Amino acid sequence: MKHLITVCSAILISTISYGQLQVSVSSGYAIGSATMKLGEEVNVSETENTYGSYGAGTNVQIRGTYFFNESFGADLAFGYLNGTDQTVSKVSVPSTDVDAVARARAFGASASVVYRFTNNIYGRFGALLKVGGKTEAVVYRKALFSEAEAQAFGLPEGSYSETNYKEDFHGHFPLGFVGALGYKYDLNTNLSLFVEAEYYGISLKRKDSELSEFNTDEFLPDGTVAVANFYSLDNLPDGNVRKTTYVDKLSNTNTDDSKKLSQKVPYSSFGINIGITYTFKRSNKNR
Repeated sequence: MKHLITVCSAILISTISYGQLQVSVSSGYAIGSATMKLGEEVNVSETENTYGSYGAGTNVQIRGTYFFNESFGADLAFGYLNGTDQTVSKVSVPSTDVDAVARARAFGASASVVYRFTNNIYGRFGALLKVGGKTEAVVYRKALFSEAEAQAFGLPEGSYSETNYKEDFHGHFPLGFVGALGYKYDLNTNLSLFVEAEYYGISLKRKDSELSEFNTDEFLPDGTVAVANFYSLDNLPDGNVRKTTYVDKLSNTNTDDSKKLSQKVPYSSFGINIGITYTFKRSNKNR
């Protein structure tokens, strides 16, 4: 027992003696990886699936890394993802046009183990969490009124409606994987530049969504607004609700429009980051 305590104490003292702290700031761009079906594109002749990942886009990160010795360290990172638009629905048929996209606006965190292969080449891998943010859907829909609908609204034939709305989707906290391989170039004793290839493997299960904007205007055939704000957040059309909850089980006789079956959406990506690292000097007595 005394021998074990002695060995553990020696390792701890060695770790503390070497201890080196680094702080890094970086930005990068990622493309979707392990993409899944997100929606469809429809025209008069065919329907085509659209695939993607909400993990695609630009990001910024700040990381703190502590090296216990020449090779091994621990890394804690926080970041923000500004996702690119992903097509959810695109419809172009004689009476209806729809253009619906969704994009991520997410905050994440990761905890990783870092290993230096050489003084310049390193790798890291660990756990990834999405800790906040949303998937924002932006939808535009133009619908030509049928003759009966136009008469009911007291409008001439050829009149139409335009609907614009935004819906924010939130998910359960997921756990994923992050891995990276990087190269750093020392500018001086404290500063270094680095570039790294980074992989995120993660998906998010939907929890709820809420309309943040909703507006429908009615137009005459020449494009003149006939009725502004015919529908709004305070006056939603039938079948639309302000907040939706996603569940794993739903009765076949369910008539509650505020409940829908949940689904998993992809956030996996592969990207390149470029950044700068500041290394704090170790005190002379520990060197």
